Amino acid sequence: MNVSILLPLSGILLGGVFLSSQAPINAALARSLDDPVLAACISFGIGFLILAAISVFRGSWPSGGAIAAAPWWSWLGGFLGAFYVAIVIWGVPQLGVVSTVAALVFGQVAAALVLDAVGAFGLPVQAITWQRLLAAGLILSGLVLSRAG
Repeated sequence: MNVSILLPLSGILLGGVFLSSQAPINAALARSLDDPVLAACISFGIGFLILAAISVFRGSWPSGGAIAAAPWWSWLGGFLGAFYVAIVIWGVPQLGVVSTVAALVFGQVAAALVLDAVGAFGLPVQAITWQRLLAAGLILSGLVLSRAG
């Protein structure tokens, strides 16, 4: 394995740990508040405040021109993230963390296969290969197995 990918791979793996931890934490907040949407709102609000503070500290707040130059679809990330957080808060108590995360990962990999194949959003095109399909199938198998017991 190329050593140059170890740092980003480690960071992404840690992000996966955080996402798995975030799911039951946010679900507990939703139980306390009796409202999963409010829990998602608070989660995003805290995340926004932390990221805004880091951006200001780094001096990287964007100019109006940079904001205006962004493609229209680049603003959909917040909507997609809000849906993700809200649906996970709803799903974890019903499915458990393992099945919820397995379903999320399968959905991500299935979508990633298509996004790579068409070069969506300016990405380089990467073919759908039998190895990639097998990887998606194994994740789907894990989801099915997680619900079998």
